[in-house]
Amino acid sequence: MSILIDEKTPILVQGITSEKASFHAKEMMAAGSKVVAGVTPGKGGQIHNGVPVFNTVKDAVRETGATTSIAFVAPAYAADAIMESADAGIRLVCSITDGIPAQDMMRVKRYLMRYPKDRRTILVGPNCAGIISPGKSMLGIMPPHIYKKGSVGIISRSGTLGYEAASQMKALGIGVSTSVGIGGDPINGSSFADHLALFEADPETEAVLIIGEIGGPQEAEAAAWIKDNMRKPVVGFVAGLTAPKGRRMGHAGAIISAVGDSAAEKTEIMRSYGLAVAPSPAEFGSTMAQVLSQTGAKRAVG
Repeated sequence: MSILIDEKTPILVQGITSEKASFHAKEMMAAGSKVVAGVTPGKGGQIHNGVPVFNTVKDAVRETGATTSIAFVAPAYAADAIMESADAGIRLVCSITDGIPAQDMMRVKRYLMRYPKDRRTILVGPNCAGIISPGKSMLGIMPPHIYKKGSVGIISRSGTLGYEAASQMKALGIGVSTSVGIGGDPINGSSFADHLALFEADPETEAVLIIGEIGGPQEAEAAAWIKDNMRKPVVGFVAGLTAPKGRRMGHAGAIISAVGDSAAEKTEIMRSYGLAVAPSPAEFGSTMAQVLSQTGAKRAVG
């Protein structure tokens, strides 16, 4: 199985007629994604990449039954695109956009809370690589050939480190059920814990790798949640061991500004809650292989 998306998930692409969205929509379809519509205001009625284009998300949902959206929308308009999808009944939105103002994301988070929990849109991102369930569907910009279908879940704040983990595991014969990039911004749509709960409930995910960064409390909160709620083994890693305090490193959220924000502190917290911790990015695959061997998991390795 997989979480969030599979080969039956009907997807629409917001901003599909732009150069980048057009390229990645083709890549998604080649990877098995069921892209049923695109949305670009003012270009409704066109056919682009073989799919119909609509002026609004509501029109696209009504005509195609799309339940999931990936938004390639400029930072100034990205918040409105997410809220438009929520109003149209889209259940899952993946926002790729980097550089959305923090105040806009605060507005989005408040806006989504207006809906009852059973109808609330799940937001993945922004500033993320997206989601992939290898062999089934892709909702993002990652290179699908590095992912092997299997039973290990990946949740990462860093897109490229998520790629590295998938590539190393594939080389060792370890497959991925779903990989989720939650994004590196200080205010994102969903957290490690949100997706850990989905992986814990997925009967075919046998272990999970979480890849964090300096800045913010998410990794510590995830480690505490794992100790109290997860039976499946979890491997952790926190990037930024040598990052200086007070200087932003890469992602907007990657800055040590308080006690508990550094990689060393987060790593120690993970260990204190019983997580296995990969010593370096070069050892994602080998650490996961060791954990799977110790726990007797078989289906993840093939």
